[in-house]
Amino acid sequence: MLSDYLRASEEMRQALAERDIGTVFELLNKRGGVSLRALGAAVGMTGSRVLEIVNGDRRVEKLEVFERIADALRVPGLQLGLAPRPWESHEQAPLESAGDRRTTLAASVADAGLPWSWELAPTVEAVYGITRSDLMLDRRSALRTMAVTVGMPLIDPVQRWLTGPDSFQPVRGRRMGRIGEVDVTRLESAARVFRNWDDSFGGGLARKAVIGQLNEVADMLRDSHPETIRKRLFHVMAVLAKIAATMSWDCGMPASAQKYYVLALQAAKPTGDRPFGASVLASMARQLLNMGGPRNRATDALELIRLAQDGSRDHGIARLTAMLHTREAWCYAELGRTEAFRRATGQAEDAFAHAGSTEEDPYWISYFDAAELAGVTGGRALDLARQDPRYASEAEASIERAIALRKAGSLRSAALDQSGLAQVHFLRGDVEQAVHVGHAAINAALRTQSDRVRASLRTLHATSTNLRHQPQVAELRERLHEALAS
Repeated sequence: MLSDYLRASEEMRQALAERDIGTVFELLNKRGGVSLRALGAAVGMTGSRVLEIVNGDRRVEKLEVFERIADALRVPGLQLGLAPRPWESHEQAPLESAGDRRTTLAASVADAGLPWSWELAPTVEAVYGITRSDLMLDRRSALRTMAVTVGMPLIDPVQRWLTGPDSFQPVRGRRMGRIGEVDVTRLESAARVFRNWDDSFGGGLARKAVIGQLNEVADMLRDSHPETIRKRLFHVMAVLAKIAATMSWDCGMPASAQKYYVLALQAAKPTGDRPFGASVLASMARQLLNMGGPRNRATDALELIRLAQDGSRDHGIARLTAMLHTREAWCYAELGRTEAFRRATGQAEDAFAHAGSTEEDPYWISYFDAAELAGVTGGRALDLARQDPRYASEAEASIERAIALRKAGSLRSAALDQSGLAQVHFLRGDVEQAVHVGHAAINAALRTQSDRVRASLRTLHATSTNLRHQPQVAELRERLHEALAS
């Protein structure tokens, strides 16, 4: 239950060393997403007893209780000032062999659908096998699997991104590869082209092309290469996997998207590019947030963002820091924590004020410009405005700023902005403006291939329901219906 990442944190180490079980439980609850009731069931206590310990009204003092907690949470005895626990020798033995390591890891993950592995050869084979299957699978078949993994089966293995070395282990390939620096440069250029396509239009038309290219790169990595070539190829693989994930999400394939995000994160780890890995985690969090639904998805997303912030804090990329704060603010908005939302939004604006030119930053974060900052902020204010009308004017101002600043080719973002602004106008009772902007949103949406845009149009359609008898609204709703049916 206690993840490697949380166990290794300074707060948890100190709490365990001091036998401060109240803090241990509190960290598991707030940082690990484990409910107090689940904690109680695991350690043989009632939920109310756990709450008393967290609040400091009761302390754990009996040796047998410390031992029970260590066994339930899989805390090594020495960390709690105990003798080594009987199970420790069994769990340490597999570390002698790479094959056994993979068995132990797989056994700790509840969802076998996610291809967890933090070693090079299994990662390459997973990318190669998944992309090969994907290329042979028609979209209708792929859509049958819609569920994504949430909770501890997602959060616990993801946290391994921040633990262990970021380095290449020796891997013997099928044969010596014939890829040179020039070839890798061409692959990197192709990845940028695909990324720009996705940013502009959405992934509907280019997803298979990206997956085909990703399959080819994985096949190259099955051969042996000099370390400099191999490192660059892994980075290309990570970038392409992230693009494939975003395009899959844009095509209404959330489970496939999450799988490719996992592959991107694992491919990025050995390159040592922590900032790029943080951007993958941010995308994983954004997918969970965009799905809506249970509040625990926002809690999971917040944990992913905190992990991304921890991993990228020392790299000094202000643009990335700002983006992560906007995702953090989104989590707080979903959780109804308005003060935390405002604080994180302010931190995003402060960080962005220190961002240099896009030429100084990695190209994959260049999309996060002033328009994107305003658009994301406005979208979250719109979410809050649905519950509290006081946020409507803030949402309107931010989204209008985003529209004014958007680059001409950013069709998907423009469609999302226009749809959001139309929803704000409906919430504020400005029907004429809502209809005018709504038609603009449809015009922009028809030029994209994005399921996210379609989802926003569906929300716009729902927002206008109460006014459906007004002729101009009825006309807008008819166009929305046609656009969604096409």
